Amino acid sequence: MFRIFLLILIPYALVLSVLLWRKAPARGTTKPISRGWGNRARLLIIGATGGTGQQLVQQALAQGHQVTAFVRDPSRLKVEHPNLRIAKGNVLDYPSVEAAMRGQSVVLSALGHKRFFYPNRIQSNGMQNILRAMKACEVPRLICEMALGIGNSVGRLGLPHTFLILPLILHFYMWDKLRQEELITASDRDWVIVRPGILTSAEARGSYRHGPKVGSYLWPVMVTRADVADFMLKQVNDDAYVGAAPGIG
Repeated sequence: MFRIFLLILIPYALVLSVLLWRKAPARGTTKPISRGWGNRARLLIIGATGGTGQQLVQQALAQGHQVTAFVRDPSRLKVEHPNLRIAKGNVLDYPSVEAAMRGQSVVLSALGHKRFFYPNRIQSNGMQNILRAMKACEVPRLICEMALGIGNSVGRLGLPHTFLILPLILHFYMWDKLRQEELITASDRDWVIVRPGILTSAEARGSYRHGPKVGSYLWPVMVTRADVADFMLKQVNDDAYVGAAPGIG
């Protein structure tokens, strides 16, 4: 029985990896990169009550940014600060997204969910609303947390992810991640896609690798949420990865 399971699982995992592969994303517009907000920006953080989102809120406030935290349940965000505004809403509800978007300089998205076991478009439909609101409100820059293991980073989360976790648990989730990424790369915003390895809640290490070659085809790659948030916030005023999808680990 186990042998039959492997004979089905391994080809399925390989086919799934091939279908999730895309060439490296690139910026689809030649318009100049938008600037002008300086070192103290007005940031809209989507998914602010998640693990990475909470790190983004805390670190952004510590850096002196004006932060709007977009959340479904404000009671889950245990942060108070004079530079923090909490906007209650849902990414699937466009009017609430546009209301939170007005007056912002940069959007940082750490959107995610745990509905792994059935098809859904929560992330891609949510990103449609985010991009639509960004255009309507003339917000130029999007920094979005995605994941290693899709696009041109297929396989870079190691063998256990490629042959077990992806086909058995995360196939629907990663399909929607890919749709979300394709919406971003087709947009005219100044986008940075951040692809972390396996996320942990450990203390920030303060040093991490980033770039197109991060990850391993053999071993799992891990990174703390605090380090991911640090890297994402650096992209607010760094143009090096605009129109690219660096891994981080």
